Amino acid sequence: MTSPDLITTPVEERFLRGALEVERTARGVLPHRLPARARAQCPDGQLAMAEAQPSGVRLVFRTRATTVELDALRTKMAYRGAPPRPDGVYDLHVDGRLTGRAGVSDGNVLLVDMATGSAETLPGPVGTVRFAGLPDGVKDIEIWLPHNEVTELVALRTDAPVEPSPDRGRRVWLHHGSSISHGSDAASPSTTWPALAAARGGVELVNLGLSGSALLDPFTARALRDTPADLISVKIGINLVNHDVMRLRAFVPAVHGFLDTVREGHPDTPLLVVSPILCPIHEDTPGPSAPDFSELGEGRLRFRAAGDPAERAAGKLTLKVVREELARIVSRRAADDPNLHHLDGLGLYGEADFAELPLPDALHPAPATHHLIADRFADRAFAEGGPFAARREP
Repeated sequence: MTSPDLITTPVEERFLRGALEVERTARGVLPHRLPARARAQCPDGQLAMAEAQPSGVRLVFRTRATTVELDALRTKMAYRGAPPRPDGVYDLHVDGRLTGRAGVSDGNVLLVDMATGSAETLPGPVGTVRFAGLPDGVKDIEIWLPHNEVTELVALRTDAPVEPSPDRGRRVWLHHGSSISHGSDAASPSTTWPALAAARGGVELVNLGLSGSALLDPFTARALRDTPADLISVKIGINLVNHDVMRLRAFVPAVHGFLDTVREGHPDTPLLVVSPILCPIHEDTPGPSAPDFSELGEGRLRFRAAGDPAERAAGKLTLKVVREELARIVSRRAADDPNLHHLDGLGLYGEADFAELPLPDALHPAPATHHLIADRFADRAFAEGGPFAARREP
């Protein structure tokens, strides 16, 4: 229950990190992970939902408060005929440590009919997430917003004044990828693999992992180009295959064009190109991916490859082809770009890992696998000798 004596502070952009743009709404603010110009260039429902799901976005402030309340209007996805999906999670970090988790039970529901592709929004009320019993004294608070629910922030209430947390001078890591980077099937927003890797690397994360939407779109490249960053990574491949959007002839110049655009704004920034992790259904079989509804009534949705392996001869993409071409592209470009690097996704999750930690729906990693990928990425990227290693002062 809301306490009447709490101080209300407007939710403003200065308290938000990880968003590229903040839209002011009739109720409050809506964080976006793509700017308005990019959103206007692609009126696609999947992209609109993905970029408005605030993966990596957190509310950050300094306070002595021991009670924090946040009013939010969520939009949660549900599948017609399937059991309800778990509620989104808010992770509370106090002085860098995860100290609490909570959720919002009210809000809108986007009801999707997987058989027809239709969707309707069932409206609901604003809900409240509450954290109480926090330690006394001045502290830095981070509330990581649900990575898998569109979240409109309405009001922040505390039992002591708040102010923006000071800049700690940490490097900014800008990452782009697919639903795996977005955080699909992770346990919570601060335990997606990019969030975990950022914590290991001691960097500030800006996560442009866009579920179903890592398609080498020029507007995404321009968003990366125009976003301040000290480190950049792009994970390319799985969405190109499972959407069956292009052939090999288009893929190679599209990758070059994407990287060219990023380099326009970040000519010397360490740039890491990451190829796909293992996904057995698409290693040798082209897309598209097709849903398997046989277990939907039990709350399980799986995927299968609907392409024909024989179509590889006509230039259809598979993950093995994508990995080979990305390695070639980076090798050629690195001759003139010493800050461009390549990371084979099989080093993050490969055949032996699949045997121990299979992909539950045949596409997305389970929570434990997010931890595995994060640790391996940090070991390869942030450790001494890696492309993102901190430079030592002379």
